[in-house]
Amino acid sequence: MPAPTPRDHDFLTRVFALAQRSRDEGHHPFAAIVVGADGAIIAEAMNASSADRTAHAEMNALRQASSRHGPAELAGATLYTNAEPCAMCAGGTYWSGVGRVVYGMSETSLLALTGSDPENPTLSLPCRQVFAAGQRPTEVIGPLREDEARVAHAGFWRQS
Repeated sequence: MPAPTPRDHDFLTRVFALAQRSRDEGHHPFAAIVVGADGAIIAEAMNASSADRTAHAEMNALRQASSRHGPAELAGATLYTNAEPCAMCAGGTYWSGVGRVVYGMSETSLLALTGSDPENPTLSLPCRQVFAAGQRPTEVIGPLREDEARVAHAGFWRQS
């Protein structure tokens, strides 16, 4: 795994706070930020899957980024998320052309928190596997700072 940069840590801190805001506003505790190669934020989104099950934070941020920026610019962009992108979000990242992903909590750690909660029926497929099936590389850094990434999820999911 490539080493994370100080910028990566700064944006992870920001995405962790945004995930908490998502929870505070009544949504699932997920957030995503797309940052250009120059360090400017291209898109920022929270989860909205209560109304639309496909409205994961990553997909919302990727839609914003793709509507405003072309593939050449997105190839140098990074998607920051508080949890590892699910199979759908990894696919969306690949199709948007974003070239790099940095995430906090792994899918395995998320599953340990959510259990069988019907609000998060986990697809246990690491994002690296999704990206490995593609024709262009996507750099992945994570998991990082999992304890901090878990904070927004504490007590949120129903274990059954």
